[in-house]
Amino acid sequence: MGRATSLAYAHNEKKCAGLSKKPYLCLKVYRNRGTHPTQKMIAKNLISFFEDSFKKHWDLPAMSNYEGQTYTYGQMTEAIDEWHQFFRLQGLQRGDKVALMGKDSAEWAIFFIAVITYGAVIVPILQDFPPADAMQIIDHSESKLLAINTNLWSNMRPEGIPLASTILDFQEGHILHGTPKAIQQFADAKANHKAQYPTGMCPEDVSYYHTPNEELLVLNYTSGTTGFSKGVMLSGNNFAGNLAFCIERSIIRAKETLLCFLPMAHVYSCMINLFLAMASGTHVVVLGKIPSPKILGVAFKKVRPTVIISVPLVLEKIYQNTLKPILKSRKVRFMLSLPILRNVVYRKIREQLCEGLGGDFRQVIVGGAALNPEVGEFLKRIGFPITVGYGMTECAPLISFIEAEEWRLRSCGRVLEPYMEARIAPLNDEQSPSAETFEIGEIQVRGENVCMGYYKNPEQTAALFTEDGWMRTGDLGTMDSDHFLYIRGRSKAMLLGSNGQNIYPEELEAKIGMLPYVQESLVLMRDGKLEALIVPNMQLIEQAGITLDEAWEAIQNQRAALNEQVGSYEKIQRFELRTEPFEKTPKQSIRRYLYK
Repeated sequence: MGRATSLAYAHNEKKCAGLSKKPYLCLKVYRNRGTHPTQKMIAKNLISFFEDSFKKHWDLPAMSNYEGQTYTYGQMTEAIDEWHQFFRLQGLQRGDKVALMGKDSAEWAIFFIAVITYGAVIVPILQDFPPADAMQIIDHSESKLLAINTNLWSNMRPEGIPLASTILDFQEGHILHGTPKAIQQFADAKANHKAQYPTGMCPEDVSYYHTPNEELLVLNYTSGTTGFSKGVMLSGNNFAGNLAFCIERSIIRAKETLLCFLPMAHVYSCMINLFLAMASGTHVVVLGKIPSPKILGVAFKKVRPTVIISVPLVLEKIYQNTLKPILKSRKVRFMLSLPILRNVVYRKIREQLCEGLGGDFRQVIVGGAALNPEVGEFLKRIGFPITVGYGMTECAPLISFIEAEEWRLRSCGRVLEPYMEARIAPLNDEQSPSAETFEIGEIQVRGENVCMGYYKNPEQTAALFTEDGWMRTGDLGTMDSDHFLYIRGRSKAMLLGSNGQNIYPEELEAKIGMLPYVQESLVLMRDGKLEALIVPNMQLIEQAGITLDEAWEAIQNQRAALNEQVGSYEKIQRFELRTEPFEKTPKQSIRRYLYK
């Protein structure tokens, strides 16, 4: 992949000239981790972010279960200490692994924080993982303790995870599997806490073990579209880099309210709904249910969040199922054709959309996947406060981010300088990577947020980094002179046309997804021809009062119009109907390798 150009370094040296003035960034460098580039250590220890916040916001609400119990920051520290008492009685050592698997809840979040503030390493596992995969992760991570929901544990067996000698239900608070001694230790932990703090804890009692920022803190197993699960090693420094950037920009604030409906075992939700929220004095209401449109609609109105953390799919469904039919009505089209009425219509739509999301929010943060360009353009046109970011598990997760006022269409934000750098590595190996280019290439990054590698997987870790220490994201895109990133697709998903042209299926799928009655699609190459597998939107079909055959005919009739919008080498030769949704990863990415 070669060397970085002098432009990349010169640009960032200028940007970072004032690093010593930043409250969180120290100019001292720490050890070079082999293929990992030398980084600057975030001066503030990650755990101290939580200590400071808990003391400062003691009486404020911290975590709530939707329609359930609320914990103040002070009450949360009491629960954390009870877990610490139990860990000590269990003989848990600093750096030991603790697996956590279950439905999102306030208790899930408290257990997570308890593990990392004790000095152990947390291994969060998405509850959607099949039991066999979950047991493999628990065993591979060498977890000595497993916290899980009872219903999930019923599908597992102790002999499959021999190192995890104690299994407990973190939600209900009892031992599921363990020795009689472990059961007694669980009871003794609560007694020890009460004995140590007979009148309850106070802010001055909050003092946690500070795992050094360069050491492993979270071991997060991905479930990617290739079907191979890898344990991403994330240090305290990785999360501290994310926190430092977000806190400096007041992305969320004390006394604000979040509705958490994305799985916290996923790094995107974990970083914002848990790490950033708890470090900021924010109140998080955990939905704890499958976020169907109906459930979300009711929850938004009840909770009235001030900041919404979402994935593009939520906004895309609202646009496709609710807003687009309105925009296509004869009356609205006529009003939009008149400049004097256009802004009135846009304002009314914006107000209705905002009210449907609770009405009290100041921004919607969208990440986890690329936002459909048509949806993004419409939201910007009506002045909807959307904040866009881009990242990946390996960067805990942020790589780029931008507030609504500065967002550029089709971009996924600006690189997180001074904490992160990015460059574009040309697809042609004969060229050198560049700090700014409109040529498509692989996005490569380095900086505070970049992970330590993959757990017990030196081959994959070596493949993750270039020879000169930049991390390969596997994403294809461009970067402008202001370091805004524009994603085109995954390098592994890229298709090669008959004349050697690069085809980015995600871009075609975004266009197909905006056709009437389309729920989702997958573009692939068969016998040298582009085809699209299409899942129809049954909700819209039922609302229109037509049959599936009629809807499919309407979809087929749109293929010619679609092909007029793309290059000659990108034309779709055939649509194929699928009545079942595509199989997806827990973060709702299609498992492409299953469809050929």
